[in-house]
Amino acid sequence: MPEPEASGLAVLRLKLSDFRGYAEARIEVDRRSVVLTGSNGAGKTNILEALSMLAPGRGLRRARLSDLDRQGGGAWAIAARLQRGAEEPVEVGTGRDPEGGDKRVVRIDAKPVRGQAQLAEIGAIQWLTPQMDGLFLDGAGNRRRFLDRLVTGADPDHAGRLAAYDHAQRERLRLLREGRADPTWLDALEDTMARHGVAVAAARRERVHALDGATVGSGVFPQAALRLAGSVESWLDEIPALEAEDRLKARLAQNRRLDGESGMTAEGPHRSDLEVTHVAHGQAARLCSTGEQKALLLSIQLANARLVKGHSGAAPLLLLDEVAAHLDETRRTALFEEIQLLGAQAWLTGTDAQLFRPLRGLGQFLRVADASISND
Repeated sequence: MPEPEASGLAVLRLKLSDFRGYAEARIEVDRRSVVLTGSNGAGKTNILEALSMLAPGRGLRRARLSDLDRQGGGAWAIAARLQRGAEEPVEVGTGRDPEGGDKRVVRIDAKPVRGQAQLAEIGAIQWLTPQMDGLFLDGAGNRRRFLDRLVTGADPDHAGRLAAYDHAQRERLRLLREGRADPTWLDALEDTMARHGVAVAAARRERVHALDGATVGSGVFPQAALRLAGSVESWLDEIPALEAEDRLKARLAQNRRLDGESGMTAEGPHRSDLEVTHVAHGQAARLCSTGEQKALLLSIQLANARLVKGHSGAAPLLLLDEVAAHLDETRRTALFEEIQLLGAQAWLTGTDAQLFRPLRGLGQFLRVADASISND
């Protein structure tokens, strides 16, 4: 198996306080991949969830911040030392503000930062969990979130645009439901939604086009065809972005009464969907077998990781929860080889250490038991 120099985003140290089942935990590793093994319920996925909180958003389980607190403990906190390629390491801290309810605080090199978007500037983080096995069968919202994580890995500003759009959308709906339809204030909110919404759609569209040509079928991981379905995206096929902004703003103004009565915004990029097709079968992903759906997801994730590395010079941090158990030996070996070729640090979990034998000598093996961590 290849052994290139690790060049992606890597975690060198992770400290947890009152996070899930961990009162205190400390992990120090080098830039190689990390394999976490242990029985079900030992706390392996909690470590990956903590790592996912080093990215903007609600992490791989999308939990409320207060739900991450250890039972009987205080507000959770995470501290990590991250390094991207040959750059200087960065100290990142995040956690729930003990005085702020579900408010999250973030510090980078000991300095407080406003919002979470700056986390994406440190490096990209991608994850794949068993809960994502139904991605192609779930509602469109889960597929949008999946795509937005991939977009943010290439375009850190995407997280901020999403947050601005979502905030303006919530405020507009609140005013419409309450009957406080001040035209001036609604105009301002709809202008914000139009500007950020078209930018969100454009970034998604660009990423889907790039991925559509990057998932090259190898016989191991299948080639996927990707398409973004949505009204704003279709406008961008025909008209410039500024004209699309004007059109979206006009539609929002026209739909005020309808949106206020329904409590939903009828039009915008929050209603778009990611459509995926298995190229060799000519079949929509939602109609493929469970195994092929998993392989398609991995194909898209690996393609995105290659694109991120090609663009930034650093592969994303990969969080792969219980992936090996659902792959045959050929695909497991191919996955491990892809990780090595990328120079990525991957954190992989599983109950059976034997499944990760090809990584012995190339990775670091830790044993997790009852929320305690030791060398394996």
